[in-house]
Amino acid sequence: MKLLFLGDIVGRSGRDAVEKFLPDLIKDQGLDFVIINGENAAAGFGITQKICKQFFDLGVDVITGGNHSWDQKEALAFISSEKRLLRPLNFPKGTPGLGANVYQTTAGKKVLVMNVMGRVFMDALDDPFAAVEAELARYNLGASVDVIVVDIHGEATSEKMGMGHFTDGRVSLVVGTHSHVPTADAQILPKGTAYQTDAGMCGDYNSVIGMQKEEPLRRFTRKISGGRFTPADGIGTMCGLIVETDNKSGLARHIEPVRLGGRLINTGQASENAD
Repeated sequence: MKLLFLGDIVGRSGRDAVEKFLPDLIKDQGLDFVIINGENAAAGFGITQKICKQFFDLGVDVITGGNHSWDQKEALAFISSEKRLLRPLNFPKGTPGLGANVYQTTAGKKVLVMNVMGRVFMDALDDPFAAVEAELARYNLGASVDVIVVDIHGEATSEKMGMGHFTDGRVSLVVGTHSHVPTADAQILPKGTAYQTDAGMCGDYNSVIGMQKEEPLRRFTRKISGGRFTPADGIGTMCGLIVETDNKSGLARHIEPVRLGGRLINTGQASENAD
């Protein structure tokens, strides 16, 4: 099975990049399942029902969230009925929506997607490791489900790496989101779980993690806020990774970073230039 995970979609620039590249990528790569992190999709803060529909129409199967899940207040209402939109599993009991769910591909394969949020340098939520462990007690990779994906939305690389090794051999993919910069450590861990510390963002990289540079620089240099953060609106790069899993075990056979468009060196570009 072949799945795509795209990192945080930041504002219109990120949405435009996904709209431009995703449909062809699904077709050219023969993708079976697409997951994106959409918590920054609406002007950089949260997501709306309209934007969710736009992503689903493009071929997205599941949208994960994070610390900005509730920035658009309408999400509190529609997330309860939209099972394809997840929020972190380790929010307190009673929080609207789902943090994990099983989805079925057109070929009948079952995919468990979990969305958790880290606690290091982040909000003090429930234990993400315990939350993942509880879900893994209910589902067995290669038996009750064919693929298991964990999106850990966190600041600390160590916490994300810890989640990778904590679940190694029990899930298909652990991928980090939130820091908006693609890491160069895409790998298959010793027991067969695909891993990347951060998928990167889909957005304009001529920015400060997707935001126009002036306001972040003002706050860094003067410690004075001059207004809201505003998403950068240049040409976006679509960042993520493709993972191919074994049809029997559900473990990873191949992991490949994806970078298309915008300012970053696109995947395959450097080697092509060398020729």
